[in-house]
Amino acid sequence: MNYYFLGIGGIGMSALARYFHRQGDNVSGYDRTPSPLTEALQAEGIAVHYDDRPNQLPETIDMVVYTPAVPQDLQEFVALKERGVEMKKRSQVLGELTEGKRCIAVAGSHGKTTTSTLIAHLLGKASCGCSAFLGGISKNFGSNLVVDSKSDYIVVEADEYDRSFLQLHPYYTIITATDPDHLDIYGTHEHMLEAYLQFANQTNKEGDLFLKDGIFRTLDGEEFVEYGHEHHHGDDDHHHEHMHELAHPHTHTYTTHGVDADYYAINVRTYNGNLFFDLRTPDGVLFDLELDGTALFNVENAVVASAVALKCGLDQYQLRQGLKSFAGVRRRFDYRIREKELVYIDDYAHHPKEIQSTIESVRYLYPGKRIVGIFQPHLYTRTRDLADDFARVLGTLDELIMLPIYPAREMPIAGVTSSMVLRKVDSMSKYLCTPDQALELVPALCPDIVLTLGAGDIDRLVPRMEATLREQML
Repeated sequence: MNYYFLGIGGIGMSALARYFHRQGDNVSGYDRTPSPLTEALQAEGIAVHYDDRPNQLPETIDMVVYTPAVPQDLQEFVALKERGVEMKKRSQVLGELTEGKRCIAVAGSHGKTTTSTLIAHLLGKASCGCSAFLGGISKNFGSNLVVDSKSDYIVVEADEYDRSFLQLHPYYTIITATDPDHLDIYGTHEHMLEAYLQFANQTNKEGDLFLKDGIFRTLDGEEFVEYGHEHHHGDDDHHHEHMHELAHPHTHTYTTHGVDADYYAINVRTYNGNLFFDLRTPDGVLFDLELDGTALFNVENAVVASAVALKCGLDQYQLRQGLKSFAGVRRRFDYRIREKELVYIDDYAHHPKEIQSTIESVRYLYPGKRIVGIFQPHLYTRTRDLADDFARVLGTLDELIMLPIYPAREMPIAGVTSSMVLRKVDSMSKYLCTPDQALELVPALCPDIVLTLGAGDIDRLVPRMEATLREQML
């Protein structure tokens, strides 16, 4: 087969491209700009180009795989459509690859990349094994793709954007969070919750559904999911009657905040930079589980990953060894420098709740230290919709540096800028600058902790920032 990828440099797209290339298919593609991911694909023998020119398209293409982030007026997209080549969204292809498998799908407005990567790592340490299509580069696997032809398990990150996750019918479903996001697609938080509920109800009846405790609540705190009962929700000045039924027979809850869930962590503590916790399960308590050098919020991800792994048949010794040996995901609470005099952590956090969790984790691990944070907003619509929340959480940094918005797939929106958010931040220690200016400014602020935060091309600043800070330490 000859596959052509539009948007091949995306983290989800690149995993599929790698999969088909490994299967022996001919794979090539287009992306708007070079990146470490596209360079890695090229090094693996996959042809990638960066100019939107239909005359560069391969003569023979059996299938086009594209991402919703690719604009429909892209010249190559239009030319391929006119050719009559079969075209499928990434989510459709992923759905087809998981058919007939024991699919373990992790969805959520945050936490899904680390959770899915941790599950893949845990299963990979056991006899059951797994394949995996991940939304980040696993430090253990060195890739976002894991292929185990002998295993029936396949771990995938289920993307809620454009309702892509509705292409999946998992055997095990995990939903980590349902904070408002992608409102440009869903319109309202309630409509987003309806999509998550539909996804939950697509779980195989013989499998299991794992939900973070309390995720199906509306913004006013009301329960969204009912078990066959009518419930009222406000929508502007009108009230509508809805039936929101969670139909799956094997539903489990998990948490790190309380003791009412089926799986929960207790006695969370830190020692020498590592986290320890006890895991309460329906079958008893597993004491002194250890996570190496990670964020406090990853205890919650470890709770549900452990619950899934135990369902898959891992014993407590395999679980312990797997948790302790998990190295994490690149750009997810990713230590770049970890020295006594300076710590530099890079994180993909791009939603206010994620940023808050990252900062809280740093405060927990390094109490009393001065934190300088560099944040690049991602998408004009997200910045517009969540500006007040961004300002609130970013204001908890000791020093804030804001970079210009990374637009991704969007056109500018009048009045929506990084400075709009910066004006709302209740702090005098705040700056707006370019990446190059940030390289000069950060060392001058004499930080104890440096954080880079964001989902755009801030990743290109990271190695330069690390080199600058290491040079300062000499």
